[in-house]
Order: sequence, then C-alpha cells, then structure tokens
Amino acid sequence: MEEEAITETQDVGDTQESELDRIAGAEREVATTQPSDSNTETTEIALSIWDQVVDFGESLLRPWAFYQVLIALGLLVLAYALAAVIKPRFYAWLKTREGWSKLRYRYAMMVHRRMVLIVFNGFIWFTVWGMRAVTWPSRSYLLLGLANLALAWLVVVVVLRVVQNTTLRTFLRYGAWIWVTLVLTGLRDDAVQLMDSMALHFGETRISLWMIAQAVLLLGLTFAVTRLLSRQADARLKRSEDISPSMRVLFGKLLQVFLYTAAFFVGLRIIGFDLQGLAFLTGFIGVGLGFGLQKVVSNLVSGLIIVMDKSIKPGDVISLGETFGWINSLGARYISVVTRDGKEFLIPNEDLITNQVVNWSHSDAYVRLDIYFGTAYGDDPHLVRKVAVEAAQSVKRVLSYPNTPVCHILGFGDSSVDYILRFWIEDPTGGLTNIRGNVYLALWDAFHEYGISLPFPQREVRMLEGEGGQVAPT
Repeated sequence: MEEEAITETQDVGDTQESELDRIAGAEREVATTQPSDSNTETTEIALSIWDQVVDFGESLLRPWAFYQVLIALGLLVLAYALAAVIKPRFYAWLKTREGWSKLRYRYAMMVHRRMVLIVFNGFIWFTVWGMRAVTWPSRSYLLLGLANLALAWLVVVVVLRVVQNTTLRTFLRYGAWIWVTLVLTGLRDDAVQLMDSMALHFGETRISLWMIAQAVLLLGLTFAVTRLLSRQADARLKRSEDISPSMRVLFGKLLQVFLYTAAFFVGLRIIGFDLQGLAFLTGFIGVGLGFGLQKVVSNLVSGLIIVMDKSIKPGDVISLGETFGWINSLGARYISVVTRDGKEFLIPNEDLITNQVVNWSHSDAYVRLDIYFGTAYGDDPHLVRKVAVEAAQSVKRVLSYPNTPVCHILGFGDSSVDYILRFWIEDPTGGLTNIRGNVYLALWDAFHEYGISLPFPQREVRMLEGEGGQVAPT
C-alpha cells in the first residue's frame, strides 16, 4: 500500500511538472510571437496606406484630375505673384497705424506673413464655385478637396495665434496641419492604427507612438489655454486697486502654480495615463530638487517669503551693495531693479533674504538726506542756520511739510564751524545725487548773497633765522 501511495504521488508530481512545463512553453511561445505579430500588423497597415497613396497618384493621371492639378498649380503661382505685390503695400500701410492693441498688431502681422495662403484660398474657392456652376461636380472634386484643405490650414493659423510661445505655437500648428490633412484625405484611421501599432512594452505598461503624439498635442493645447487664462487673470489682478502690489504678485504666482499643475494632471488624464505611476516618479523629482536644484528652490521660497511679508514690493527704492534703484518687477526667481543710468539688475531672491537691504520706501516714501558744510568763525551761526534752511526750502523737491529742513552745528573745527543740513524728499526714484547737488548750489548762492564765507584750510610757513644769521634747517 505504501509503495502504491508513493508511486501515485510520483505520478502526480510528474503530471504537475509536465503541466508547468507546458504553461511555461506556451508563455514563451506567446512572448516570442507577440513582437512578430506586432511587426506584421505594422507592416500590413503601412502597405495599406502606401497602396492608397499609389492609387491616389495614379488617379491624378486621368484627364480631368490632371487638369485640376494644373489649375491648382496655376492658382498657386497667381497667389504668389499677387501676394508679392500686396505684401509691401500692406506692410507700409500697417506702419502708419497708431493706437492699435498688441493683439491687433499680431493678427495684422499674421495676415502679412500668410498673404499667399489667404490669396490662394480666395482664388481656389472662386474657381470651385465657378466650375460647379458651369460643369459637372465630378470635374472639380479634387479642387474642392484642396480648397477645404487650404481653408482648414488658414483656420488653424488664425486660431493658434492666441498661443504666445513661438515654439509651442509652431509645434501645434504643424501638428494640427498634419491631423487636418489626414482627416480630409481619409487616412486618419489608418494613420492612427499605424502609430498605435508602433509600441513598446514595459511589463504591463504599453506606450505607443499614438499615445505619445496625443500626449504632446493635448498637453501643448492645455498649457496654451492655461497660459492664456493665467495672463488674463494676472492682468485683472494688476488692475485691481483694492489689493496691494505685493499681494497681487503673490496671488498671481499662486494662481499660475495652481493652473499649470492642474493643466498637467488634466492633460495626463485626458490621454488615459495612470496617475498612480507618478508616485515613484515624484520621489525621484524630490531627490533631484534636493540635490541639483537647491539654489532654484531657495530662490523660489525666498520669493514667496518676500511677497508674503511685504518687505519689498514693485516701486520700492532699495540699495543692495553697490546697486541703488527701484524695483521694476518681482519674479519667481529674481527681482528686477532699474538704476538711474538705465541698467536693469536681476538680483536673486535669496540675496534679498540673506543680505542687508536698504528699502528707502518700505513704510512710506519719505527719505531724509544729510549734507555737511562749514563757515568761517567770523560769520554769525544763527544767520548761517537760517540761510541754510531757506536755501534748502527753495529747492523744488525738498519738502517743507510735514518734515521741515533743519540745520545744526556739529562742532568747531580747525578752520571752520561745522554744520549739518537735513532735509526730506518723497520721490527717491528721482535720484539722490542730483537733489544733493541742487541743495549745495542753493547754499552757494545764498551764502554769496549774505556774505557768508566758506573757509578752506590755510597753512603759513615761517622762516626762522638761526645763529650767525643762517636760516635754521626745517
């Protein structure tokens, strides 16, 4: 009995092993035949598309189809000739336009650049309508297809002009042209099948050329729409006077981050991408940000801190090291500071957090300036102080209210009585050196009028005679 049980157990084990071998062999066979089947399918689809192209090319050799091709080429030549005449005159007229908005100028320049396509559309549609009125529709079917194609290309150019980024607009334009051409020629389904058959397998994940094309185009369109919405929202925030400038910048940045993040995930969901797979990718991105993008992240965080604590805002006058100017704009990574000589410095946000910054207009726009001078001991100090204050008040930018200029004695020097004149201005963006110079000139004129002298150091050299009438050495 025991021998029979052992024999039966061995038979069962052999059966299981043979079954496992059979399953493994079947899996290897499937794995071996899958790429071959995929390659065969791709080849068949490509040959089918090629056969359709060849059939279409042979159909062009028929008499009326050939005549339509010649008519289309003739219309294209006429469009180029007429556009060459119109474009210079249109451009000269466009240069005389004043007060147009940027969007209007952009569309006008688009018309100038696409003049050939616009003229060709007019010619070919007029020809199609004329031929359909005098002859059979079958004798203008090819021209009708070319007219639809040309009109679709023109519509794509007009619609995508709202995209501001030149590279993205060019990419979307050519992608839309290819897609419209495939749809109008009836090759869309075959082209989709061909691109979908070109795929790579990573375990259970399948990435095809069609999925990549969808991702690029849909993400591009999503980001273009997001950019347009972001610009419109930012423009509305800038026009709002109820919000402080720093809060406008903060709201604008947060809105941009939210819109672009939402556009990215929405675009991935549209193309059917599994967002759960991004968890692993997010870890790598975090490591990259931690090691390779420390400065970038530091500047981004510093920018948010600056905006939130309202220490610096557009229009403030600041001094940072040797740089003195007013803030033109706050960026995500840097601020733009324009100096009096027209130079624009891009200062990283991190420098504004870690270094000492002088904000001349942080709490208010009032700035006090000091200048030093001295007068002779023979001049009445009471008169000097009165004349100095009046001279400062005579300068246009110097304030008399609420802060009045004052003059104080600092001490008695070797050859002069030393004074300090303090005055206030409320427009530091107008410059500091020039206002000091104007006050010095006003002091010069006032002192000359009242006979107040400005002393300068004088030295006397006395020659002493030594014994024997010789001059003692000095």
